[in-house]
Amino acid sequence: MTGSFDAFEAKMKAAKLSDAAIAAFKKNYDQLVAGVTGMVSETDIDSATGLPYLTDLPHVSPADAKALLAQTAVLKLNGGLGTSMGLEKAKSLLVVKDGKTFLDLIAEQVKHMRLSYGSNVIFTLMNSFSTSADTRAFLEKAHPELLQEPFIELMQNMSPKVDAKTLAPASHPPHPDSEWCPPGHGDIYPSLLGSGMLDMLIGQGIKYLFVSNSDNLGATLDLDLLSYFATSGKAFLMEVCERTAADKKGGHLCVRKADGRLMLRESAMCPDGDKKAFEDIARHKYFNTNNLWVSLDALKACLAASGGALNLPLIKNKKTVNPRDAASEPVFQLETAMGSAIECFDSAGAIVVPRSRFAPVKTCSDLFVLRSDAYVIAEDSTVAVAPGVPAVPLVKLDDAHYKLVDQLEALVPSVPSLKAATSITIKGAVKFGPGVVLTGDVTLEAEGSGPAPLGSGSYTGVHKVGEKAAVPA
Repeated sequence: MTGSFDAFEAKMKAAKLSDAAIAAFKKNYDQLVAGVTGMVSETDIDSATGLPYLTDLPHVSPADAKALLAQTAVLKLNGGLGTSMGLEKAKSLLVVKDGKTFLDLIAEQVKHMRLSYGSNVIFTLMNSFSTSADTRAFLEKAHPELLQEPFIELMQNMSPKVDAKTLAPASHPPHPDSEWCPPGHGDIYPSLLGSGMLDMLIGQGIKYLFVSNSDNLGATLDLDLLSYFATSGKAFLMEVCERTAADKKGGHLCVRKADGRLMLRESAMCPDGDKKAFEDIARHKYFNTNNLWVSLDALKACLAASGGALNLPLIKNKKTVNPRDAASEPVFQLETAMGSAIECFDSAGAIVVPRSRFAPVKTCSDLFVLRSDAYVIAEDSTVAVAPGVPAVPLVKLDDAHYKLVDQLEALVPSVPSLKAATSITIKGAVKFGPGVVLTGDVTLEAEGSGPAPLGSGSYTGVHKVGEKAAVPA
């Protein structure tokens, strides 16, 4: 493949993107032109073993915690709109539990930490151009004390789409905005550098940055983890969870034989012949939670050593220039993942954390469970599995009727009790009335053309729900 970067550089400079953003995009473009596949063979890697566990760490003292918090910043990735769930505003503004949004709970967690330890932890949101105005307006009204300029917002960059035929910048005169795309959350590193925030944080005495997704309410600022990271001497620490059968098709952590470095292998990086080994959860035991701890001094040094942009593996997405028009010109969207930076540092590590630290809300099934009594909001505004609940139930809602938030809220005006449920499968449009309790393994199948009402009572096993309100057996 051939292509010239000059036109991309001119386009990005005209859009006033930083030198760091341009350098990062050039790394991706160079990989595209070179035909880099990113494939990682099973023969090139070893299993990740011998990782420490959060549950085995000693507890940090309050005095040490206060000192560490003064050197720590929290950054939440907040660039998503939640379009897959039918949302048209920042996903973090979705009400998730007890009338509170993701952002409410995150803000209250930060404020609780500040109050408990008398330490003014710096809090930052990495916004996109789609989420900036909404989240700022919300914070100004609901949590104005969090608006610590210039740290409250790190703005995500944007990348030019690449014409798949010519490898030139994509052009779409009817909608010029369609010529640009998000660069993936690996953009956090050039954004920190190019915005000047990296230097500002270091200038404020900040040494440690905790990064996580705003839709993962399990990703709290754990003080024992912070203490471990601060004393480990590591430049980068990734929180991982043990894979289960449900996770076997997702990416995993491994060790590159060539240099002994930890790395992530995603499914798109796995040759077809290695799929069986890729899905072997006994061989490759851990997946990335996207909860990361970064030494800012080490990040600055690593960026400087690599020409202002980390050497992150390319993610090449094939799209059309107008995502709403399948007949429009084919393009490549070039992205990177922030967790891939684990292979960029000489001293990177990983730690195994409980599944409770990985509770993202990606679907309405996730939201259905989170809004139920299987979860509670603790005094410190963290969301935890309710006392006495052995495991969060596995829920599969019918996408034809529950995929979008407004569909969910129309059919589930009253969230059922799930504390005693093990698994729940809903087929068709079942409308939940008040006082419904689901126990054990439950399958509810709607009959008829309209929403099938489910009356109050306790249900277990398989139930057909008709146009007249179903009642428990």
